[in-house]
Amino acid sequence: MSLLELFILAVGLSMDAFAVAVCKGLSFRKITARHSLTVGLYFGIFQAGMPLIGYILGIQFSDAISNIDHWVAFLLLGFIGIHMIRGALKKDEEGCCEEDDAKALKFKSMVVLAVATSIDALAVGITFAFLKVDIVPAVSFIGLITFILSVAGVLVGNIFGTKFKAKAELAGGIILVCLGLKILLQHLGFLE
Repeated sequence: MSLLELFILAVGLSMDAFAVAVCKGLSFRKITARHSLTVGLYFGIFQAGMPLIGYILGIQFSDAISNIDHWVAFLLLGFIGIHMIRGALKKDEEGCCEEDDAKALKFKSMVVLAVATSIDALAVGITFAFLKVDIVPAVSFIGLITFILSVAGVLVGNIFGTKFKAKAELAGGIILVCLGLKILLQHLGFLE
């Protein structure tokens, strides 16, 4: 996987976290660096940790299904991408949580959000095992990109509101579907 492909994947995976960070930005009356950095750290750490866990799980059985690994990667990325696209296109726009500053960054609340936004990264980690990706730089890069976009999401949410939430999720879904399709087409010999 090239650096550009990894960057595109990292951006696609971080769109859920970005969308939730936008909502977090809405919940703060007066934003501080602590707010943005805390949200970014939670999402970045979990977004890096989940693919690592997925990789460890996937490496256990990657040799057994190496003949169909490209299909597994395509199906996992496609499923996650379509799920994100469907969520972005829902007509009944979910409102962002409105809470006071003290509740917005509570450990339990942030862990639940960080896990929820990084479940798709677990499946990507399994895909990494099949593709034999160098995992440490990959998860570090994904974590860093998610951290940066989450910090930006808090700021965007505080300034602009939910205007970009659905667009970010839609873009992330499209990116993941396209990457899954590219992996499949490369393994089938249609792309170099």
